[in-house]
Amino acid sequence: MHFKLIITFLDDCKTERVMEAARKAGATGVTIISSARGEGMERARTFFGLSLETQRDVVMLLVEEHLSRVIMEKIAEVGEFDATAGTGIAFQVDVEDAVGVAHQIERLTTVVEEKL
Repeated sequence: MHFKLIITFLDDCKTERVMEAARKAGATGVTIISSARGEGMERARTFFGLSLETQRDVVMLLVEEHLSRVIMEKIAEVGEFDATAGTGIAFQVDVEDAVGVAHQIERLTTVVEEKL
């Protein structure tokens, strides 16, 4: 079984909805890194030297490769990434090897076989 790592940067107020949508689309687990900062095409606004940027979360999902595109599209839809600039981004990278995923493989085997 092959995996992809979906990495998502989004406003922290959308994290719960995105996680729920990803699970419904087939994700079996998630790791969240909170309080990330970043900048898009436009610089964050400041007020008397204090940044007015919103908190960002980094949401990482290790998913089976056949489910990855559907999960990523659902994340983008729920997170409204294409609707408004600066709401978030998601991308996926190939995972060459992973350990500690035996339970996920057991659960995903039947799910993936049904999809294929």
